[in-house]
Amino acid sequence: MNSKPRIACFLATSGHSGVDRVAQNLLPGLALAGYPVDLLKIHNHGPNLPEERPANLRVIELKAHHVYSALPEIMDYLRHNRPVVLLSDKDRVNRTALLANALTGTKARLALRSGTTVSLNLASRGRFDRFVQRNSMRYLYRRADAILMPSKGAADDFATSIGLPRELISVVPSPIITPSFLERLNQPIDHPWFNPGEPRVILGVGELCRRKDFTTLIRAFAQLSNNYDCRLLILGEGRARQRLEQEVSQHKLDHRVSLPGFVKNPYPYMKHAGLFVLSSLWEGMPVVLIEALAAGTPVAATNCPSGPAELLAGLPGGLLAEPGDVSGLAEAMARQLDNPLPATELSASVEAYTVENSVASYLAAMGLPMASHGG
Repeated sequence: MNSKPRIACFLATSGHSGVDRVAQNLLPGLALAGYPVDLLKIHNHGPNLPEERPANLRVIELKAHHVYSALPEIMDYLRHNRPVVLLSDKDRVNRTALLANALTGTKARLALRSGTTVSLNLASRGRFDRFVQRNSMRYLYRRADAILMPSKGAADDFATSIGLPRELISVVPSPIITPSFLERLNQPIDHPWFNPGEPRVILGVGELCRRKDFTTLIRAFAQLSNNYDCRLLILGEGRARQRLEQEVSQHKLDHRVSLPGFVKNPYPYMKHAGLFVLSSLWEGMPVVLIEALAAGTPVAATNCPSGPAELLAGLPGGLLAEPGDVSGLAEAMARQLDNPLPATELSASVEAYTVENSVASYLAAMGLPMASHGG
């Protein structure tokens, strides 16, 4: 039996979000570092961990269908398993973790993660939701042992917006670059646009929603396509699909823009794209941008809060445009189509996001030592 302290992670995700990808890499990484790890997940929610995973990584699927109704099961788990750390992500889940820990009195160390730029996330919500979220973060999160953010910009914004001391917040790089990622990067693509001799493909990846602002990307592509022989492929699904399809039709780009939906493995698309574009209005630290850079693909991005400026600061070539600036984004895209940066320079810029570096940062932030491999 493993005598090392147990780490519990409570999550309820869509199954294909940035949080899912972080969890799919972080939890096996923590287990491989020698810690027994339990994933507590809501019924029919993600994250979905790889079938081949370390023996000391357990998945405990809770019977509850919603986050708040899982409270009794979380309390029961804490009483019987006594983890040294309870890690959670996203505000409703974080609140439930805080309450469960307080009611059981088990004194697990609480590590609460937030992966977005909170001021802009709150601004996008209704007045009541905004009030509840801001005040729960302001008064409850100070009870946590660690607040984890994926970028310095997101951490600074959280401290200012919520009114918490900045020293309570740790910046931890997300675990994006793994052996599995590098393996999946080299899988074949079954898509006619990537056949030899076809025009270059510009790629966007993410949920079809307002935050990702693919409207600006489509409009920027419409400007760009007057002078460049290229195509635009946006991988993802979401509520904005109909609006985006109308945007494509308005610009008469149906033959040059495709929205094929959610793709389980977008990485070969990244590797073979002529350009990857992040058009978001806000992020915490954009996972897809890190992945595209790790693939050695030229990028252009909006200078949204937070993350792109931190990732791209050391790279030349005018890669950033202001959020919502159609012409500015089109110009940044054109610069990379004309003079793409070398793949080695792009991939070197995201070395901090290997799973080994990320696991070490998470353990340090949670007050745990690096353990020897095993379990």
